[in-house]
Amino acid sequence: MKVFVIGGNGRVGSLLVDKLAAQYQVVAGSRSPKPEKNLDNIEHSHIDLLSDIDTIAKSMKDVDVVYFVSGSRGKNLLQIDLHGAIKSMQAAEKVGVKRYIMLSSIFALQPERWKESFLSDLTDYNIAKHYADLYLTTQTQLDYTILQPGALKEEQGTEKIETNVTNPGSNSIANVVDTLVAILENHSTIGKVILMHDGDTPIAEALHQIK
Repeated sequence: MKVFVIGGNGRVGSLLVDKLAAQYQVVAGSRSPKPEKNLDNIEHSHIDLLSDIDTIAKSMKDVDVVYFVSGSRGKNLLQIDLHGAIKSMQAAEKVGVKRYIMLSSIFALQPERWKESFLSDLTDYNIAKHYADLYLTTQTQLDYTILQPGALKEEQGTEKIETNVTNPGSNSIANVVDTLVAILENHSTIGKVILMHDGDTPIAEALHQIK
């Protein structure tokens, strides 16, 4: 299986590429690919989300799965986090990729929750993620999974999470990455929007409990 990671040099993406490479052939896609590790099963590829759909689609040739973990860190929300994400979905469908896994944000599809906790400072980001998630779930035929974690923390992972989420909690980046990998291995996550924060349930078990 060949997996394409859009945002492969980011905080989440670089760790995700390394984790996936233990099992799959991985393409780490970014606007400025920087091969930090010369592993046989990691390929570094240029992808610019400001490009047109056809150009983005060329980057996805011969891949089986697309992960979207890219983000502008608030610098270009409309063109990267929103329109760039949608163009990547359209490109995936154009080349016949079915499996698409999106890293989103807690309560992105629930605007009534955006005034809670740290989310109140991220309204423009929440709007971008809202419409990207909405497009993925309603306007594509992709076998999608959307993972919506809370605040990302650079802390040691515990491999334990909570998916029965009622409040926007925090997540170690390592736990988010491990959950993204586990989603690919669990076909029951297809068509699901999964909210998460760090918790007490082993990741595989937490995913199996999702209805």
